[in-house]
Amino acid sequence: MNIKEIKELIKMLDGTDITQLDLEMESDGVKISIKKGGLATQAAATSVVAPPAAVHAAEKTVETAAQKAKEINPARASEEASENQVKIVAPMVGTFYRAPSPEAEPYVKEGDRIITGQPLCIIEAMKLMNEIESEVNGAILKVLVENGQPVEYGQPLFLVEKA
Repeated sequence: MNIKEIKELIKMLDGTDITQLDLEMESDGVKISIKKGGLATQAAATSVVAPPAAVHAAEKTVETAAQKAKEINPARASEEASENQVKIVAPMVGTFYRAPSPEAEPYVKEGDRIITGQPLCIIEAMKLMNEIESEVNGAILKVLVENGQPVEYGQPLFLVEKA
């Protein structure tokens, strides 16, 4: 992560109620800690050219960060889905968009059937549009985020009933 990307991240987060942002450069990537309204969450990003061992270590860090976010935010932990339901979560910090453009129809609506690999939404991060795809087959039970709303790493976006 270079200085320009960090500045863009800070600009993007400026309109939110984040009170603290910690960024640590590590041998296996970048560690970002965000404090928002007195609660802290963590996200880890790996370097694109990281060796396989570093990527594996970063995956463990990401899993740990998601577990810590649940422990820190009891409201999220209490929203656990039933065994036939799964939450699709934000893989990054950014701005959530339900459609590819402002005048286009949303990718999915509540009640829509979805398949693995189907685009569900876009998360804009540092001027890049990242299409988020379904990891499961099923039906959208609930869209948990409003269009244009900032999202955090690990934040639930959709509640899906598995097929």
